[in-house]
Amino acid sequence: QVQLVESGGGLVQAGGSLRLSCAASGLTFSGYAMGWFRQAPGKEREFVAVINWSGTMTNYPDSVKGRFTISRDNAKNTVYLQMNSLKPEDTAVYYCAAGKYGSLWSLSRDVAYWGKGTLVTVSS
Repeated sequence: QVQLVESGGGLVQAGGSLRLSCAASGLTFSGYAMGWFRQAPGKEREFVAVINWSGTMTNYPDSVKGRFTISRDNAKNTVYLQMNSLKPEDTAVYYCAAGKYGSLWSLSRDVAYWGKGTLVTVSS
């Protein structure tokens, strides 16, 4: 019955911004580190961002660091991904993920639950 439902994806021009949201239900939200992965056609699923249970620690790969910001609102059971200065190479399906622990992680094997994904397309 755990559900992670993403929203906010769409089409945006390079240099623009999007804010993704992930609404969680069926789990004790504050007990999970939350994160985002993305997958472009023909490529491996890629770690994008993670935030610990309390929102005090985050981690990003170099590909998005400085442009993307993950945040969470435990009162709303929602995690966000603010994406600025978008590039065409950011085009992918973005997946919300709940980790198996409250601390930081970056591997798919650490994920307990996945959302269905939302498509982000960045045009040049």
